[in-house]
Amino acid sequence: MTRSIRIGMSTSDIAAGAEATFRAISTYINRHQLPVEVKQTGSLGVCHREPLVEVDINGHSTLYGPVTPARVTPLLDFHFGTDSRGVSTEWLISQQADRNDYPFLGKQVKVTTQLCGLIDPHSLDDYLAHDGYQAFKQALTMSPAAVIQAIQDSKLRGRGGAGFPTGIKWDLMRKRPISPKYLICNADEGDPGAFMDRAMIEGDPHRLLEGMLIAAYAMGATKGYLYVRAEYPLAVSILHRAIQQASEYGVTGQNILGSGLDFEFVIKEGAGAFVCGEETALMHSIEGKRGMPRMRPPYPAEYGLWGYPSNINNVETLVSVPSIILNGPDWFAKLGTETSGGTKAFALAGTIKKSGLVEVPMGMPLRELIYDIGGGGEAGRTIKAVQLGGPSGGCIPQSLLDTRIDYDDIKTTGAIMGSGGMIVLDETISMVNMAHYFLTFTQDESCGKCLPCRVGTRKMLNILERLVNQEGTQNDLDQLRRLCDTVGRTSLCGLGQTAPNPVLTTMRYFEDEYLAAIGK
Repeated sequence: MTRSIRIGMSTSDIAAGAEATFRAISTYINRHQLPVEVKQTGSLGVCHREPLVEVDINGHSTLYGPVTPARVTPLLDFHFGTDSRGVSTEWLISQQADRNDYPFLGKQVKVTTQLCGLIDPHSLDDYLAHDGYQAFKQALTMSPAAVIQAIQDSKLRGRGGAGFPTGIKWDLMRKRPISPKYLICNADEGDPGAFMDRAMIEGDPHRLLEGMLIAAYAMGATKGYLYVRAEYPLAVSILHRAIQQASEYGVTGQNILGSGLDFEFVIKEGAGAFVCGEETALMHSIEGKRGMPRMRPPYPAEYGLWGYPSNINNVETLVSVPSIILNGPDWFAKLGTETSGGTKAFALAGTIKKSGLVEVPMGMPLRELIYDIGGGGEAGRTIKAVQLGGPSGGCIPQSLLDTRIDYDDIKTTGAIMGSGGMIVLDETISMVNMAHYFLTFTQDESCGKCLPCRVGTRKMLNILERLVNQEGTQNDLDQLRRLCDTVGRTSLCGLGQTAPNPVLTTMRYFEDEYLAAIGK
């Protein structure tokens, strides 16, 4: 008989009290001298029910949550003791291996997060037992051009927000006849409330390293920088351990697996500046300079880190790569839409019944994600809008929730996909206040290099402050629109260019609230 217990110990689990639950489980196992393995995992994404505990007996799993220390004894007595009365059904989440009996999980399609909550992120053996590094080994049997063609055929687009086709980006880098070449993983994740990258690193770090190795082979890069925000200490610690394990396994260093590929990983901890999510500012930060953007072109593939060709992808993009190589580009492409292959992860939050990390196929309507997976609005509340894309995104009204999750479809609403922050808003939320909140964040995070962003966002914020206090005028509304247009068209980088989005979309769909904010 095989018996094990899995407990989520990611940042979100720990915040919910998982450490105390883990100690209670360990104490119970030791006291009863049970031959039961207790495995710490990453987050399963069911944040609204954490701490999560999964009991596995002979391959049959039962998932519970929230499991507080007080609930540990009756739960384990039922599974491993003599108490046959069972436990409260309120604790029960799922009794199926595929977890389809829990609606929050049943409609998800997990690709980038498929092992999160299942394996021990500190264990290379766990990763290897689930086809770990097989995709990299398979890629080494292909030519670099063939690997890039597979990425192009998969219709993978950059998950960092812009949605640029990943294969094209890789090909531009591959064709540069200059060395050295640098590969950069952007794990800065600066959007308020976003935690997709953090969860993927904390739950399955070797998948990220494997994706970077495949990318390095395809493009001819010799060094990979993982730019991780310093506010993610657990993710940073797990990455350090994973890199050491990868080195011992022989997939870093010189002439990796006899392929001729030389590659090493370097972790760079960022200081938390939102602007460093912009690729040129990020590179300046790695170089030890102040994180400020520069004009493009030249693009990083031409002139990047220390003047050499560089490629930047975010965590979710790179984590998608091993599955594409193992399962084939057609498989990945068919998961999505005609222009966007695969799945997209979202940090679902706000006034919604079931919050957490969600991964769904491209093309799913927003309404299906919010109502069928998220359970709809909190009791007695009506959903009014969804804020998508963080400070660079916009508010999509309830009337447009049939919009598909697709870069191009969402763009038509005035919002953007962004990296995956999704905040559900009910009828009690003021859309003027929401615009004010996001613009306050953007204005604070402006690096100040270019005048349109530095001064324009300040002037926009001054108007919004008057509107929030019901002291605005019709002239303020007219000036706000003009400022949005100027700042969006003339700012140097994406921070300023997209800063007006929350304002423009709320003015477009909720103009009555702006008119109501005009002083009497």
